[in-house]
Amino acid sequence: MTSGLREASAVDGEDVYRMLQEIPADENGFQNGAHGKTEDEYAVWLKRRVELASGAGLENWQVPETTYWLYVDGVPVGYGKVRHRLTERLLKAGGHIGYAIRPSQRGKGYGSLILRLLLEKARELAIGKLMIDCLADNLPSRKVIESNGGVLEKENGSRAYYWVELDNK
Repeated sequence: MTSGLREASAVDGEDVYRMLQEIPADENGFQNGAHGKTEDEYAVWLKRRVELASGAGLENWQVPETTYWLYVDGVPVGYGKVRHRLTERLLKAGGHIGYAIRPSQRGKGYGSLILRLLLEKARELAIGKLMIDCLADNLPSRKVIESNGGVLEKENGSRAYYWVELDNK
């Protein structure tokens, strides 16, 4: 099996588009803004992903964030985002990292794989300590976060907040 992350590009094609249509618009709290878009709308959405990575055109509540596709054996199976820093708003909901695996590819360990690879990307950005949150009742995500070094800080009834210390070696 060959696997790895590819940073979103304005020329990503039909394979990524099909994956994004399979992942629900709200996947246990992860927002997939491409779900339900036409191919033309997808092209605009994709261009915006690239702009966000460079910090271009940020709204006052946004921060730079890089989008990655997880490919396994040449097929996109999931996607994730790494926010380069947090705001007060993102500390309440969003965190540094979010990810989703397409439903047809679940149960194969790809959630743990994508989080491990996204943590490496965060390390490259010199993020020393990062926050990941998830819905409190999303037990599979909680297990993935904990297996990747996440330490539960708190729960507020609806969300669970984890911190991961990165060694930045």
